[in-house]
Amino acid sequence: MAKIPRTVIDQVRNSVDIVDVIGRYVQLKRAGKSFTGLCPFHDEQTPSFSVNEEKQYYHCFGCGRSGNVFQFLMDYQHIGFVEAVMAVAKEAGIDLPHQYTEGSHHEQAPVNSETGQLLDLHKKAAQLYHHILVNTPAGEGGRRYLTRRGTSAQLIDQFQLGFAPEKEILTAYCEQQKMDYQLLRKSGLFTEDQSGKLHDRFQGRVMYPIKNQYGQVIAFSGRLLNTAVTDLPKYLNSPETPIFNKRRTLFNLDVAKKAARQTGKLYLFEGFMDVISAFGAGVSAGIASMGTSFTEEQVGIIRRTSPQLNICYDGDDAGQNAIDRAIKLVASQATGNLQVRVVQLPAGVDPDEYVQKFGADRFKDYLAGQEETTTDFYLRFLRQGRHLTNQSELMSYLDQALKVIARVTAPLEQDMYLGKLAQEFSLDKAALQGQLGQIKEQLGVQDTTPGQSYRQQVAQQHVPVTRRQPTIKVGRTELAERLLLYYMLHSQEAWAHVTTTTGFHFVHEKYQTLYLLAASYFTEHGDYSVADFLNYLGEDELRNTLSQVEQQNVNPAIQMAVIDDCIQIIMQQTPLEERISRVKKELNEAGALNNHELVMQLTVKLVDLLKEQQQYKAEETN
Repeated sequence: MAKIPRTVIDQVRNSVDIVDVIGRYVQLKRAGKSFTGLCPFHDEQTPSFSVNEEKQYYHCFGCGRSGNVFQFLMDYQHIGFVEAVMAVAKEAGIDLPHQYTEGSHHEQAPVNSETGQLLDLHKKAAQLYHHILVNTPAGEGGRRYLTRRGTSAQLIDQFQLGFAPEKEILTAYCEQQKMDYQLLRKSGLFTEDQSGKLHDRFQGRVMYPIKNQYGQVIAFSGRLLNTAVTDLPKYLNSPETPIFNKRRTLFNLDVAKKAARQTGKLYLFEGFMDVISAFGAGVSAGIASMGTSFTEEQVGIIRRTSPQLNICYDGDDAGQNAIDRAIKLVASQATGNLQVRVVQLPAGVDPDEYVQKFGADRFKDYLAGQEETTTDFYLRFLRQGRHLTNQSELMSYLDQALKVIARVTAPLEQDMYLGKLAQEFSLDKAALQGQLGQIKEQLGVQDTTPGQSYRQQVAQQHVPVTRRQPTIKVGRTELAERLLLYYMLHSQEAWAHVTTTTGFHFVHEKYQTLYLLAASYFTEHGDYSVADFLNYLGEDELRNTLSQVEQQNVNPAIQMAVIDDCIQIIMQQTPLEERISRVKKELNEAGALNNHELVMQLTVKLVDLLKEQQQYKAEETN
């Protein structure tokens, strides 16, 4: 297998965003210019794992792991470098020449595998359907339908919407391309008659491509255009195939996950058109399930993608019941933290209709202003079908409402809900508090212990507490080395100034090694890239050191006076290191010559130098 050229490696690495890749495995949250999350390489309760989007590298302050996108996949998936490059290339849609991948055993299938061929077939089908919708007379009916729904040409292109005419258009195309019959059978794009002949599964339908988290088309949902035909389903989805599992698929996730990193939330809508309309209104973090009930697998995906899920279903009874099921499903998943909020639309109006009726700005304002807790939702949901003027039904409602409030762990929030019930129904709050205590006992819910710290109370609510990471004390010399190396890597002027300083070298071996490797790196590369240099380094310790250098909070403007100060500090320490090294060498030579008197003299001299070095280090750390 030929070695992958550096230019190809650079192209592959630069084709993806490291935040996108790591975000599939770690729930990341923006923190200033970086993203943070719980480190996937060691157990921790407080996030210490940082991903730098600008410089395209990650670093864990807890365990010290560092690297670029390739290193992350190598460590996380336990694969080799070539396999990591292949994985990133596949996600980016870059075909690596066969001579670079031959003999690799990477788990993701190459382009000519069955999976690769199915993805390619769906890609071509989506392009064909989109072309028919946008550019041909056969797509006129689909264009009129989408126009009535308020779908702009930009949205049609964004979601690659298409139209499947009432003809065997895809079958004819595949036959012309001489595609494999068994592959077509497995694709889910065709039906098969008794004679074994294949027919287009989708005909007379507006086509919605369904994509995986990488943005690759894996299935379709077709909306019947002629609804007068009563013997056909209004919506028809692809069956499950080797590349499509509806329980593990969320519409628009490939786009929404990027938006969620900025907003910290995802919006779960009921239908594809709701997602598309919301996107047109400026809400890019919308997703939808595959026309089936919300699934545990989808909850798991959302947990890894965003810290908050806003459920935005229709305001009718069916929508209310669907919200109830979704909340209970999320709550049933014991692992991970996912905050759930509900955005209740007016009864009988779905998001798509709301956007069309009131416009994009008002829809965005509504989503932002109408978030409510799950407790608020249930206090309203439990009223459905009840006549609360009837004392018996009111008592039943209050009993159910108190059971909901009993699950609220924050004392202040719990007290607020009790106050609302007492005020609305003219009840004694103390009596409600007494009944709440009995319900808690029945449900096995423990009260917050008086005197508990705020951190203990929050921990019981399973909300992570941000705390400052312990810092390792670094001496003055090492700080100067880090600062100087940072400037040297980022400034040609600083590099030239230091390298022309007679007798200069770094005191600590790790910084001197980085300096020497950087010199070699610059002979092969014109510009410095953190992610690329991390890939250039062969040892985890060196990658960790470089990450520490890059974490310096420095003024980006080059200040030569600061650089000179760093050089002076480092070179003050250098002579002592050199003298120690020279005495050790002389001591070894004296021992080899069996010159015991000289050995004694040099030993005393070495001890004095080591004492001097120890005293210097103690002074610089105080």
